Amino acid sequence: MIEGVQIKKLRLIPDDRGFLMEMLRCDDPFFEKFGQVYITGCKRGVAKAWHYHKQQTDHFVCVYGKALVVLCDLRPDRATYMQTGEFILEAPPCEKNDPILLKIPPYVAHGFTAFDCEEARIVNVPTLPYRYNDPDEYRFPWNSEEIPYKWPSYVTRGG
Repeated sequence: MIEGVQIKKLRLIPDDRGFLMEMLRCDDPFFEKFGQVYITGCKRGVAKAWHYHKQQTDHFVCVYGKALVVLCDLRPDRATYMQTGEFILEAPPCEKNDPILLKIPPYVAHGFTAFDCEEARIVNVPTLPYRYNDPDEYRFPWNSEEIPYKWPSYVTRGG
């Protein structure tokens, strides 16, 4: 596991009306602070990748479909430098995977694609709000050779 990446197993509470699932609480041991909340979607065959932050920590939860989220550690002072990790995030109510929150620290590049579905949607709770005039966002092309990862063959484009 990449140093600093954390997984929180999410508790799904089903009843005859549907379900409830808490995603992130201010009393979670790894909670830092609240920046904003947004949702992002990705269609099958597309990789939304690669980007990273220098200051912001992200907290990903899949709320629709299934997402293959891939991370790459860009911190040369860490034991996990240039290591990659794959995570399957599945929206509730889950068929195969327990729902999780994936905490992504600064300087860990990340991207995602829909996995075994036509579209995946992720809610992110970053620690900082997006700064339109000075974004804390740094990018590599989705198929960059600087990131030691090859997307599955069904992924044919990115951005």
